[in-house]
Amino acid sequence: MLTKNEITRVKGKGFLLNKGTECFSGRVVSRGGVYTSEQLIAIGECAKRFADGKISFTSRLSAEIVGIPYDKIEQAVDFLAEHDLYFGGTGPKVRPITACKGTTCVFGNIDTQSIASELHDKFYIEMASVKLPHKFKIGVGGCPNSCMKPSLNDVGIEGRKIFDYDRELCHGCAKCATMSVCPMKAISIENGKAVHDRSKCINCGLCIGKCPFGAFPKEAESRAVIYAGGTWGKTRRDGTQLSRLFTLDEIIPTTEKILLWFKDNGYAKERLGKAIDRIGIEKFEEEIFSDKLLSRKDEIISAPIKEK
Repeated sequence: MLTKNEITRVKGKGFLLNKGTECFSGRVVSRGGVYTSEQLIAIGECAKRFADGKISFTSRLSAEIVGIPYDKIEQAVDFLAEHDLYFGGTGPKVRPITACKGTTCVFGNIDTQSIASELHDKFYIEMASVKLPHKFKIGVGGCPNSCMKPSLNDVGIEGRKIFDYDRELCHGCAKCATMSVCPMKAISIENGKAVHDRSKCINCGLCIGKCPFGAFPKEAESRAVIYAGGTWGKTRRDGTQLSRLFTLDEIIPTTEKILLWFKDNGYAKERLGKAIDRIGIEKFEEEIFSDKLLSRKDEIISAPIKEK
């Protein structure tokens, strides 16, 4: 019979005990939610050789090989390493990065999978040894449809489009093409011209390119909404939407500052959202919108986790 220490040891490597057995499910981590066809073949071969041939996919886009006997875990690890694949995705640290198909989706405002790949390298790989107060999830979505539920992650990134409406170019069409596609009713007709109500607009991008006369532009610049502190489960907290939009170049440094803030302020077993609520969003944003945390990075990373 397996000991508790044996079960705990392999859990830290990405292997979770299957209920009622002494076999494990091994989580194979994707790079931002994407596998190559060769990698999927290798995962299938691994499941056939060292498990019961079954694969399921987790909500964080990891391929979970089911039914690996304890004494075959190391063989499975070595086999997949030959194909540049690794087990993991557990523990109080950055979890596998998730992304929707915004890269190829007609509604996608940002290249979600490329951004997720950068986040994977910067945080899942580079910070793999950094212990945090609790697990830390990052999700990337391409638009306000929120298929990947970014706002329910510790850090959620969601694509937007920003643009300027040029009223002078509006021809007052009998049927306004932009008004018909706006889900927020942010476009109306007044005195024969389209009116854009910015207070209702969520920058979803659906109106971009719809006006034949260019009053609403044919192309627009991508930006990102960033949510912080989202959780889902026994305790739900919608992520707090930070009070401005971010350029794509700001996504990585802003995520890093949020992670450092969590490491610096969170108590052991406390999620980011709880820490934000305890300290206050105003103080949180004050630090996130400055570079003070980055200047203290080494100090913060090396410090022990705070205890209550």
